[in-house]
Amino acid sequence: MSTETRYADSLVGLSLLLVMAMAMPMMIFYAIGILGPSLIFDLGMSRQELGLLTTSTFGFAAVLSPWAGALVQRLGTRSAMVGLFLLVGLSFALMVALPGFGGLVTALLFCGVAQSLANPVTNQAIAQQVPPARKAGVVGLKQSGVQAAALLAGVALPPLVLMWGWRGALATWVPVALVMAALVALWVRPGGPAAQRRSLRVDAPNARLGMLMTIQLCAGLALSSFMTFLGVYADQLEVSQQTIGAMVGSFGVMGILSRVLLTPMGDRLSDESILLGVLFMLAGVALMIMRLAGPQLHWPLWLGVIGMGLTVAASNAIAMSMLLRDERFGGAATSAGMLSAGFFGGFAFGPPAFGWLLVRTDDFMAAWLSLAAILAVGALLCFVLLHMRRRT
Repeated sequence: MSTETRYADSLVGLSLLLVMAMAMPMMIFYAIGILGPSLIFDLGMSRQELGLLTTSTFGFAAVLSPWAGALVQRLGTRSAMVGLFLLVGLSFALMVALPGFGGLVTALLFCGVAQSLANPVTNQAIAQQVPPARKAGVVGLKQSGVQAAALLAGVALPPLVLMWGWRGALATWVPVALVMAALVALWVRPGGPAAQRRSLRVDAPNARLGMLMTIQLCAGLALSSFMTFLGVYADQLEVSQQTIGAMVGSFGVMGILSRVLLTPMGDRLSDESILLGVLFMLAGVALMIMRLAGPQLHWPLWLGVIGMGLTVAASNAIAMSMLLRDERFGGAATSAGMLSAGFFGGFAFGPPAFGWLLVRTDDFMAAWLSLAAILAVGALLCFVLLHMRRRT
């Protein structure tokens, strides 16, 4: 057996690529959360403009996601994954090279394209190369890549910023993306000729998928607002940038644990909708506890970060596992693209809406309460989905 064939059949190598394919496009999201105070100071941005940075990448991803699944099927898994890593590398390179707020927005559009491809291409790779008994575990592992990005950003970015500034810190991810693109040829099997004939036509989601998309919209609204403004809120409470990085890192660790442990647990339940609903409710409780934080009282802030990482951060992984387990949602790549549209839609609208609320009220307490209300709506919708699936 040749070295290439052995690597192509390696679940370890494939799993590494899947984790990185999910992590690399999300890196900038957590970087904004950590670098928010620096970006506001250096570029003269407002809090609302900080939210618009997230919108520029995730809004574009949300618009493209319904077509991303069909595009992945047409390109084939290997070509689509190479394209994803190259787009991430280009985005980070442009963030370093282009000046001002407008330059950042332009660069982040390319990261949005990569975001739209991430779930469809990784889901298709799992459907094609992973044995059925291992699928739920690998889905949880690859979805933990989103939280691995938080861990990497929290650990690596603060010292890199001290050495080279925020642009230099972002530049370090360009060679990483290029190396990942090169490794795709070793660990991802090439698609068959049928993959080249797929239509790019997008069908409307069925009722079950539409409800799951709405649930993920709620998750995206809460998570994006929370992570985008965590650094600004913590800075207001006199938390150092190194400690903010540690908080983002701890969010990543908790998110990895929750996704790896809870996704297989959901697969063993008769319906994962129950687990999703409970996680949404617990995340709301974590936000209520976080509202107790003050300049001399930081433990509620830590508890809120850890609580969000252990709960709603796992929701997207569980939802993706539902798609692979229940064919009534649709095909692996196309349903993942539609689900991502809902999730990224939340990421696109959440931060600017949160920033708008801060401008109007000048009060983080009201803004955090609004996120808890969104999570309560998400929990209710989970139980509506439970009823829909049992009825049909």
